[in-house]
Amino acid sequence: MSTKILLVEDDPGLGFVIKDNLTHKQYDVTLCTDGEEAYQQFSNQSFDLCILDVMLPKKDGFSLAQSFRSKNQNIPILFVSAKGLIEDKIAGFESGGDDYIVKPFSMKELFYRIEVFLRRTSTPEEETSFTLGAYQFDGNSITLSHRNELKTLTQKEADVLKLLYNNKDRVLKREEILKSIWGDDDYFMGRSLDVFISKLRKYLKHDPSIQIVNYHGVGFRLEIN
Repeated sequence: MSTKILLVEDDPGLGFVIKDNLTHKQYDVTLCTDGEEAYQQFSNQSFDLCILDVMLPKKDGFSLAQSFRSKNQNIPILFVSAKGLIEDKIAGFESGGDDYIVKPFSMKELFYRIEVFLRRTSTPEEETSFTLGAYQFDGNSITLSHRNELKTLTQKEADVLKLLYNNKDRVLKREEILKSIWGDDDYFMGRSLDVFISKLRKYLKHDPSIQIVNYHGVGFRLEIN
């Protein structure tokens, strides 16, 4: 079956170009031009990946991503936007996005980002579950449980946590994490990594023996005392 992509873009010309190029790559694309229409489509059928503009009529992309996350924590969400400030990109990640591309962008870059997401979501987990202090991580459902509390992670959050856990005996360099998870180690990706680390620290706060230690200018290390 073809990969199903929900594309939300209010510019009719750009929306047509993106959909046409993705269709030529054998993707099954549903194009919506406003946030409310996109939410209805998302509620009525299943998709493998979402591509969202930020500035949309009726419901903006950040709000839309939050709504999608309330229904599905696992689906990859990729923002494409003319809003290129660091603050906008960070807001995108905090709203539930996994990646962020600034317009104008090349279709080759978009294809690459999509393929990275699809490889990650289709690749079997190396380790289905592991114990992390008082927490249990399930790689199949990408959930993190602590006593009676269950948190479903996004795919990117799970990828970062797994990488830290599998290398908990050493300091992981920032560029190593970025290239492994995002495929790039530029300044913006470094800022986005900080957002994900902050989220993971929040999720793990119930067990003080677990720390994600920041080695300033070098990287991070997962420590369990």
